[in-house]
Amino acid sequence: MEQFRNIGIIGRMGSARVLETIRRLKRYLIGRHLHVILEETIAEMLPGHNLQTSSRKLLGEVCDLVIVVGGDGSMLGAARALSQHNTPVLGINRGSLGFLTDILPEQLESQISEVLAGNYTVEQRFLLETEVRREGMPIGQGDALNDVVLHPGKSTRMIEFELFIDGQFVYSLKADGLIIATPTGSTAYALSAGGPIMHPRLDAIVIVPMYPHTLSSRPIVVDADSELKVIISEDMNIYPLVSCDGQSHVTCAPGDTLHIQRKPQKLRLIHPLDHNFYGVCRDKLGWGSRLGQDNK
Repeated sequence: MEQFRNIGIIGRMGSARVLETIRRLKRYLIGRHLHVILEETIAEMLPGHNLQTSSRKLLGEVCDLVIVVGGDGSMLGAARALSQHNTPVLGINRGSLGFLTDILPEQLESQISEVLAGNYTVEQRFLLETEVRREGMPIGQGDALNDVVLHPGKSTRMIEFELFIDGQFVYSLKADGLIIATPTGSTAYALSAGGPIMHPRLDAIVIVPMYPHTLSSRPIVVDADSELKVIISEDMNIYPLVSCDGQSHVTCAPGDTLHIQRKPQKLRLIHPLDHNFYGVCRDKLGWGSRLGQDNK
């Protein structure tokens, strides 16, 4: 296992609970004689910290490990910035779900102590990269750990589009939109739209229509190496949006095309040894416990 000496900290802004946990984390790491580097926006909220700071973009270059304090949204933002550096990332949950940030604040010292001792597992999570083209020229791009979503924005009208997979025509569809999700994102927006839950180790992408105007349109699971193309109908008079993880947006015009494929770089996500994907699903999605046992 790797030896972590230079540890970066990223936190969700605007939360007193996050700042409280970051202060506690900082004290613990310094007490372990480790070199702590604060992401510069959170450092502004901690006057007098006397620590090295770094932009999020460069944090992956100078750190052996980055700890994200916040919810899954915080982890999504960190993943897009850190995946290109192959920097391992660990999450402390200060959000509502915690599919990606799985260390509880009250277990901070004990769980991180185990990680620093080499007692952890590593998952490789792939991202999607998206490019929007107009008349063959790129007009916007984005990366997503969870999902790429084509949606009408503020309009209440349906979007008409065509879907191609590996150059083969799949269908034309009228719908409220289209969700293209990784296994990581299968428990997010895609799940609420009726998509399947996929284990994080699956090498697959799920395509989920949003309220399609046909009863036969169902989610499709394809190989993660597939290249997807979505052509927005030229006959529409609305300008739909493409969102990556709900955090970056590109405005499309009729006739634009979306090109989606797997990103070469992956996120290295660290978990404590007792991490269990199905246990997380039971806890977060309200699944039942074993017969005759407490719901644990």
